Amino acid sequence: MHDPVSPARRRLVQHASLGVMASLAYPGWASGLDAAMGEQHNGANAAPHYPHPPFEEQSQPWPGLTSKMHPRPDHGETSYRGSGRLSGRKALITGGDSGIGRAAAIAYAREGADVAISYLPQEEPDAQEVVQLIQQAGRKAVTVPGDIRDEAFCRSMVQKAREQLGGIDILVNNAARQQSHDSIEQIPSDQFDWTLKTNLYAMFWITREVVTSMASGGAIVSTASVNAYDPGENLLDYSMTKAAIVAFTKSLAKQMSHKGIRVNAVAPGPFWTPLQVTGGQTQKKLRDFGADTLFERPGQPAELAPIYVLLASAEASYITGQVFGASGGRGQP
Repeated sequence: MHDPVSPARRRLVQHASLGVMASLAYPGWASGLDAAMGEQHNGANAAPHYPHPPFEEQSQPWPGLTSKMHPRPDHGETSYRGSGRLSGRKALITGGDSGIGRAAAIAYAREGADVAISYLPQEEPDAQEVVQLIQQAGRKAVTVPGDIRDEAFCRSMVQKAREQLGGIDILVNNAARQQSHDSIEQIPSDQFDWTLKTNLYAMFWITREVVTSMASGGAIVSTASVNAYDPGENLLDYSMTKAAIVAFTKSLAKQMSHKGIRVNAVAPGPFWTPLQVTGGQTQKKLRDFGADTLFERPGQPAELAPIYVLLASAEASYITGQVFGASGGRGQP
């Protein structure tokens, strides 16, 4: 039988159905998708219009600034719209000035949460942009600059956030260090120590301090990586720490279940953040960054924000000890 509905019209109906379903399950994601799709309602390809490689050669000294990246990452600044899913919550996000932490901070504030962010002092320009975005959402912003490799600072950071927010019921362990080395022989002991203290010791110290006062209903979300499951040959020490975060998440979830605190993790694939341009990738890998995914591009931090919102919200009340993958079709889970 002849189908009177044209292919273009069928695509339009499919896209509209996708938008309705997404708005029911993940309101912020659906609104961001609508903005990203743009001309797709005219029958164009359904893929968001995010940058594809090749990317230009670029490098910055550690820890890098978002404003100096080309192209500039999208954290949902203009697209994420909240719906009160975190109303009245109090969140502490490490590495909240840029990258994935910045996307989470923007989304949390627009979902109704007050937000404290930690970051290195060199990242103050990025942090102040996030502060403005949080305040524009009508929420309280707390900044806690410092080096999380210092145990004493980790304790004081949590205490300051707790005091100024009036408690902490969401913790996002996101800050990380990533440096590319072709061989184990090229990793000096001080660099190895730097990576482990930033990615693991700090997470342990911060979480230990937070759970002393986190009440039932609290949520802890840590940033793992696809490298925990499919480690890059040039990211040996980084991959070790991300695998450890997966084990930490599953073990801590069992400990915290009796307190009513949920513990989960997100395992991103290649995402466009300052980690990549500050030594996290070689210039050759940076040029083709994300090309080996099914989408043939890196993810943008804005694309991860809805997962962090879900795991922090009451909608995830039966989710703990889980690792959510977002790797563009690569790796596990």
